[in-house]
Amino acid sequence: MSAFNAIGEDREIDRDEFTPGVEPQPTWCPGCGDFGVLKSLKQALPEVGKTPEEVLTVTGIGCSGKLNSYLDTYGFHTIHGRSLPVARAAKLANTDLEVIAAGGDGDGYGIGGNHFVHTARENHDMTYIVFNNEIFGLTKGQTSPTSPKGHKSKTQPSGSAKTPIRPLSQSLTSGASYIARTAAVNPNQAKEIIAEAIEHDGFAHVDFLTQCPTWNKDARQYVPYIDVQESDDYDFDVTDRQEAAEMMHETEDVLNEGTVLTGRYYVDEDRPSYQEEKAAVGELPEQPLAERYFDEDAEWERSYDLLERHK
Repeated sequence: MSAFNAIGEDREIDRDEFTPGVEPQPTWCPGCGDFGVLKSLKQALPEVGKTPEEVLTVTGIGCSGKLNSYLDTYGFHTIHGRSLPVARAAKLANTDLEVIAAGGDGDGYGIGGNHFVHTARENHDMTYIVFNNEIFGLTKGQTSPTSPKGHKSKTQPSGSAKTPIRPLSQSLTSGASYIARTAAVNPNQAKEIIAEAIEHDGFAHVDFLTQCPTWNKDARQYVPYIDVQESDDYDFDVTDRQEAAEMMHETEDVLNEGTVLTGRYYVDEDRPSYQEEKAAVGELPEQPLAERYFDEDAEWERSYDLLERHK
C-alpha cells in the first residue's frame, strides 16, 4: 500500500480541483496582489500535470501565510520565516512530492533570510514564491527589507534610512538555479513563470510583486511593467551569470524610480539539485521515509545505529 498512490497518476486535471470544497472567505483586502499568486498557481499546477495530492504548500506568517487555506493541496503553516526548512525536510522525506514554499518579503528576506541564503546555496529542489509588497502587511504597515529608502511607515515615520535588499542579486549570489520576477498585474507571465519554476530541477526562486493597496499605496500596483524577454531594450543571456547579474542589478535599481522590469533572469539546468547530490553519494533513502509507515516489511533504523556510523 502506498501513502502517496496518487503521485504520478495520469489523468485530466481541472484547476477547480485546487479550490477547497468548502471555500473559506478570503481575508485578503480587495485589490491585494496575493490573489494574483493564488490564481497563477491554480492555473500553473494543472498545466504541468500536478494533482492536489502531489503537492505540498508550505507557508510562513503574514498575509502570504493564508495561501494554503485557499489552495487545496497538502499544507503546512509554519512559524515566521521558517517555511523553507520545513519544505526542505518534506522534500527529503518524500522526493516525489512537489514542494512549494511561500512567504512575504518580511518573512522570506528578513526573519527567514538565513534560510533563504542556505536553501539557495544547497539548491534544494523546490519552488519558493516570495510575495513582495515592500511592506509588512498583516501587522499593519511596518518597514520591510524591501521597502525603498525614504519610505515612511509606522516604524520609520521620518522615512526609512536603510537601503533595501536586492532579492534577485542575493538569490544569484547564494546559488539559486532559477530566478525570476513577475507581478500580480501580469497574470499570463506569472502563470508561465510559476509553471517553469515548478518544472525546474533545483531551487527556483520567484520574486512576485504583489501590490498592497491598504498599507503600501506608494507601490502604485507596479504598473506599467516591462517583460525583459519581450522588450527590444533588454538583451541578455539568462544562462550567463555575469549578464544575469548585471540585468538584475539594473532591475533592482529602477524599481523604485517607476520602471517595473519582470521576467526570467537566470536559469541553470545543469547544476544537480541537493536531492540528486545526496542520492549520488548514497545518503538519500531509495524508499521515501513517508512510505515506511505503510510498508509492513520495512526495516526501521534506530537513530543510535545511524550515529554509530560516524564514530
